[in-house]
Amino acid sequence: MQNALKVIYSSGMNILEVKNLSIGFGGAEVVKDVSFDVEKGRIMALVGESGCGKSLSCLALTRLVQSPPAVFGGVIRFFSCGEWHSMLEIPERKLRALRGGGIAYIFQEPSSSLNPVLTVFEQIAEALRLHRPEVEDFAAETVELLRQVGIPAPETRLKAYPHELSGGMQQRVMIAMALACSPELLVADEPTTALDVTIQAQILELLSDLRAKHNMTIILVTHNLGIVAELADAVTVMYAGNVVESASSAELFACPRHPYTAALLNAVPKLGGGGGRLVTIPGAVPSPENFPAGCRFFGRCLKCGELTAAERKMCENVPPPVFESPSGHRVRCHFAGDIAGGDGK
Repeated sequence: MQNALKVIYSSGMNILEVKNLSIGFGGAEVVKDVSFDVEKGRIMALVGESGCGKSLSCLALTRLVQSPPAVFGGVIRFFSCGEWHSMLEIPERKLRALRGGGIAYIFQEPSSSLNPVLTVFEQIAEALRLHRPEVEDFAAETVELLRQVGIPAPETRLKAYPHELSGGMQQRVMIAMALACSPELLVADEPTTALDVTIQAQILELLSDLRAKHNMTIILVTHNLGIVAELADAVTVMYAGNVVESASSAELFACPRHPYTAALLNAVPKLGGGGGRLVTIPGAVPSPENFPAGCRFFGRCLKCGELTAAERKMCENVPPPVFESPSGHRVRCHFAGDIAGGDGK
């Protein structure tokens, strides 16, 4: 992809603020004290292993996780139409208007997300009817949306069914459906899953171009650090339901502060690496029923080997504070105090 993808767009104002978000099921807190901000016009990557709570946290933004059984805590604030909305508290009627129109989603596996018995036109037109009923010609608008997302000969695709399209085409249709709602924030949840490398690059370049054209804010959910380095302005790293580190993309890649982030970066295959064994992170992610009382990365953290018995006991039993540097680099670790002069939150 082109280096131009890394141009930073910024208004200096947050469009989304998540504070101490917790989500529990049956007494087990799957997501706990998750906090992050998203600045308008920027791409924020939400990174972590499968099952760490990335997608669940994003679904919670518009209460797409059913409650009950889910139990929520914390605050989610979204700025739209000149005012802040408390997403966990606003009435369902107002929330429906913000789903799609304010925050839209692109889900992984488009073949599962698209309705197999409806044509491309019917699916995009449904989004237009719900969120932009003022559009006079739905067919013409659908053709224009398909053209924007790079589908060739869009007029001929209106009557196509999902199974008649390739995986890359299906993902472009999903993006067109999201754009049909004119969203202010786009959540792209693993948008390149199951696509080959060439198509992945095309989809990511498309997202970057759409951000530039519409000044759109994007949350990119991924476990692929190569994508993050190429595309994201800011990064939030999650592990076992916690945010463990957040920073600008440049600062995080240049100086990762949390042992988990450092381990992730160390595990990325490198060209010219000599053909030796790939670096892995020892152990496995604990299940929500067995999260350690203290640091959730305890037991897998290589730094533990450098600690005294008393320090290891603290890591295992005492939840680590969040330290923040003057640049806004946040780290959840007992031994990250040097970045903020020792003051934790």
